[in-house]
Amino acid sequence: MTTFAKKGMVATSQPLAAEIGRDILKQGGNAVDAAIATAAALTVLEPTSNGMGSDAFALVWINNKLHGLNASGKSPQSISIEAVKAKGHDEMPTYGWIPVTVPGAPGAWAKLSETFGRLPFADLLAPAIRYAEEGYPISPILGDMWNRAYRRFKDTLTGAEYANWFNTFAPNGLPPQIGQMWRAPDHAQTLREIAETKAESFYRGKLAEQIAGEASRYGGFITQADLASYQPEWVDPISVNYRGYKVWEIPPNGQGIVALLGLNMLKGYTFDNPSSVERYHKQIEAMKLAFIDGKKHITDLDKMTTHIDGLLSDTYAIERRGLIGEEALTPEPGTPPQGGTVYLATADQEGNMVSFIQSNYMGFGSGIVVEGTGISLQNRGADFSLDSHHQNALAGGKKSYHTIIPGFLTKDNQAVGPFGVMGGYMQPQGHLQVIMNTIDFNLNPQAALDAPRWQWIEEKKIHVEPHFPTDIAQALARKGHQIEVALESISFGRGQIIWRDPKTGVLQGGTESRTDGHIASW
Repeated sequence: MTTFAKKGMVATSQPLAAEIGRDILKQGGNAVDAAIATAAALTVLEPTSNGMGSDAFALVWINNKLHGLNASGKSPQSISIEAVKAKGHDEMPTYGWIPVTVPGAPGAWAKLSETFGRLPFADLLAPAIRYAEEGYPISPILGDMWNRAYRRFKDTLTGAEYANWFNTFAPNGLPPQIGQMWRAPDHAQTLREIAETKAESFYRGKLAEQIAGEASRYGGFITQADLASYQPEWVDPISVNYRGYKVWEIPPNGQGIVALLGLNMLKGYTFDNPSSVERYHKQIEAMKLAFIDGKKHITDLDKMTTHIDGLLSDTYAIERRGLIGEEALTPEPGTPPQGGTVYLATADQEGNMVSFIQSNYMGFGSGIVVEGTGISLQNRGADFSLDSHHQNALAGGKKSYHTIIPGFLTKDNQAVGPFGVMGGYMQPQGHLQVIMNTIDFNLNPQAALDAPRWQWIEEKKIHVEPHFPTDIAQALARKGHQIEVALESISFGRGQIIWRDPKTGVLQGGTESRTDGHIASW
């Protein structure tokens, strides 16, 4: 059921983390403080999806203005296509030190606190430190994800560089089981150092030395100089107008623009019946076209040769919409005119709201844990291409195509609220489906999240959830879609929403039934 509250709300995928954020609000913190505390806690409470070595993005509504923070990191300066190929790789590896880029999450926490926070930074990380030291019981979805990762890693991560992952996350040779207590003392010690130095140690101190030293030992490219040069970037959010609402995303290198491309095409149609096959068919076709454009054009914003304004123009939306017919198509990129993630949402009684997302990528990320620190590193560089002609070609000092995206909704220059759906390439697809459920079909936050989902995989292949309507699936198949029923729902995203009533200020929130999610309200 949708949760209602007046003074504050925190929605995320882990109940204990949501409660931490709510407690920060009660202590006089604002929505930004609550987001930082929740994000830090999630590195302890849901390590299957994120860690201190994650990247992060945030959309912050404060003082009646929306701010964007890009806390993804660049590739090491010394890496190159030639250097990776010289190590015997024809494509970017998924695991190990090679795909590790500079982690941005600790920098994001510190920057948000410095710019908008109210409480001392160290106070915000204290609950996470306490859980890491004292331990907590493993919840059901978390336990399932942990076991899946362990089974995958034990057969594939056999090098010496992965030993610390197993020592940290599979002590005594097994992952923790559902209901079992798990502690992370190294993680606690590192969080304490991040708290005391306001993340400086992570980039320009003792922790940076440890990260770079281990990278050097195992043939990685990341250096102390790469870490020392890092700063999160304030960016201007991008948006499209969808039926009188503005839907906001972080600009590239994030893939939020994919959701906006899809919505821009779909606003040319009227959807009266939420159960109609035409609704699903057109959604799928628009998303395919949006994704294929995203994969062609998205990279580090400083390196993009395609203008965002061109991609999001009405002229281009009309051109791409014209390709949507009665049958499933195999998408091709257009030529626009030139011009394993955690999500959380917070709101306070003053009207401030935060949409925040943090991820290691593909679950536990690179499989690398820096010895003695608990720092589990992301593998965002895995999305780089080793084709020198590709827009997202690997190069030193470059940000890769990034899957994690926070979303935000406004109307008439006022905040409606934050939303997000975790899960790799499902994220823009989840954003599109949730926004349409909200605006086109007038569903409340919980219903908008609970509605059965589809997921475009490639070409004409579509996965649908086990409870997706059979008659709709059969009708889509008759239109040429290759429909496959997925046996589990976790791959279809794990999202949260908080909307604010503009007249009363009352908050209403929803959280996924597909995760251990929880809404803590006040």
